[in-house]
Parts: sequence; structure tokens; C-alpha cells
Amino acid sequence: MQGRILFVAGAAVGYVLGARAGRRRYEQIKSAADRVWNDRNVQKGVNEVVGTVQGFVKDKAPEVQDAVVGQAKKVVAKVKKSDDDGVPSPSI
Repeated sequence: MQGRILFVAGAAVGYVLGARAGRRRYEQIKSAADRVWNDRNVQKGVNEVVGTVQGFVKDKAPEVQDAVVGQAKKVVAKVKKSDDDGVPSPSI
């Protein structure tokens, strides 16, 4: 409960300070964030991370596919078994 109260109080303070700062301050912060994001070194780091993630996904995709297909086959086998036992299958 104390955490919620602190969160609400923090949100209220942030709202009041943000409202006082106004649109001009928002534009200043946005401009600074855009400069940082578009910096050559930041983009180089982003591209490295994206390349690493894409490589990881490419390596793991066959494993994920095999796992999904295996689980789907188990589900189909269960449904077929319940149909063969004369138990009505659940309606979807």
C-alpha cells in the first residue's frame, strides 16, 4: 500500500512539474533526445545489437519451429484419442 501511495505522489509531482515546464521545455527535451538517438555512435551500437539479435533469432528459429510442431502434434494426438474414445471433443 505504501508503494502505491509513493507512486501516486510521484506521478502527481511529475505532472505538476511537467505542466509548469510547458511545451517549450518538452520540445527542448525532445530535441536533445533526437540528437542523442541520431548520433553516429549510438546508431552504430543500435545496429550492432540488432545484428546480434537477428543472428540469434536466425540460429534459434529451427529449434523453435521444431518445438512448436512437436507440441501441435501432441495436441492433435490428444484430440484424436478423445474422439476415438467416444468422448465428445470440447467445442471451440
